Amino acid sequence: MDRHPRSNWERGPKSLNVLPAVETLSNSPDTLRGLLLHVADLLMPQECFVCGSLAGGEAVCAPCRAELPNHPAAACPVCAEPTGGGGICGRCQRRRPSFDATRAVFDYAFPVHTMLHALKYGHRLALADFFAAELTRLAADLRLEADVILPMPLHPRRLAERGFNQAVELARPLARAVGLPLELGAVRRVRNTVAQVDLDREARLRNPRGAFTCGASMQGLRIAVVDDVMTTGATLDELARVLKQQGAAWVGNFVVARTPVPD
Repeated sequence: MDRHPRSNWERGPKSLNVLPAVETLSNSPDTLRGLLLHVADLLMPQECFVCGSLAGGEAVCAPCRAELPNHPAAACPVCAEPTGGGGICGRCQRRRPSFDATRAVFDYAFPVHTMLHALKYGHRLALADFFAAELTRLAADLRLEADVILPMPLHPRRLAERGFNQAVELARPLARAVGLPLELGAVRRVRNTVAQVDLDREARLRNPRGAFTCGASMQGLRIAVVDDVMTTGATLDELARVLKQQGAAWVGNFVVARTPVPD
């Protein structure tokens, strides 16, 4: 029996009262400007975001890609905190999070943090394709075994302001490349939480509580959650907790960048 049915590749809500399945570009003026910039990126010769040289249609040239800060392989398999031998870190041993695994492509350092900021707030959507390709290589190396890919949901107010969900733009090509269904409608973000970057560690841990609701059964599913940045992991932990409450058997995080773990 086919474990990953292709007839419903991008799964949205049916009878559930949840968000529309397509979290893509809206019709706001800022979003239309971003869409035009994205079209321009596709039609005009692509310059490397990092050094400005012609990159042969890529967002980042090969020499600059080789210099990006890769996340160390010797990292905690649960939260991706760098460790000496790659074992489970002390923090996860003391309090195991709701998610089961985390993989990160890069450290959240220059120039990756600048690239992610340009993606989220500057509508540089060509960078989403670049990061999605990096996530795809990471997933292929790890022989990603999941039933569904779920991008981190964005609150409707923030989606309206930004015009797109960067996690969806990362997850869609990843799902297509690895041949897994993309779930866009089962989970809603019901609290417009404060940006984690503006908070201290204790506030970051409290901030996401009650942020998500899931109206669909996840019974027995192995779910790969895609997001751009992981800091304390509190938001990913809250999402995984909700998914586990709905019966998910395994929740793993695939993120573009991991910040240094705050004290």
